[in-house]
Amino acid sequence: MSQLLLCCGASAALHKGVDLASKLTQAGHRVRCILTPTAAELVSPQLFEAVTGEAVSVYEMGPERRGSMDHIELATWASAVLVAPATADLISRLALGLAGDLVTTTVLAVPQAVPRMVCPAMNPNMLENPAVARNLRSLAEDGWRVLDSESGHMACGVDGQGRLPEVEEILAAVAKWLAG
Repeated sequence: MSQLLLCCGASAALHKGVDLASKLTQAGHRVRCILTPTAAELVSPQLFEAVTGEAVSVYEMGPERRGSMDHIELATWASAVLVAPATADLISRLALGLAGDLVTTTVLAVPQAVPRMVCPAMNPNMLENPAVARNLRSLAEDGWRVLDSESGHMACGVDGQGRLPEVEEILAAVAKWLAG
């Protein structure tokens, strides 16, 4: 199986990220997680550590650093990168090549031959915003596989497109994506 780098943004769907990390690990993948700092405020990194058996990274600087260049070590370790949930903010930073946190710095350092998938999760109005649509197209043009969001009831109380797909659907997409 592969060495998956699971990058998680601060979305209401972050609870699915924990379940996804668990099920990817159960499927035989080695999973390391990087959370944006805001995501780490929503869900404890220790939950991801518990389900993957791997240390979770959040900050590029600070006492929990493992080495002087964690972003390079993580980038060269990964045989595939999965960003789920991907918020509008995280998508825009990835599309623009910004490197303001450990997630974006690491993804920029991943070799171009490594496959990448992004799973958007946000309010329907945000997903329909021309800037977000443009950033998703830009990622696709850069070689990212974009897994479409689902339609349904959102945590913000509205119905529409923007829900992170169910974990089983993401697992099936990942299996197909990595197989060929």
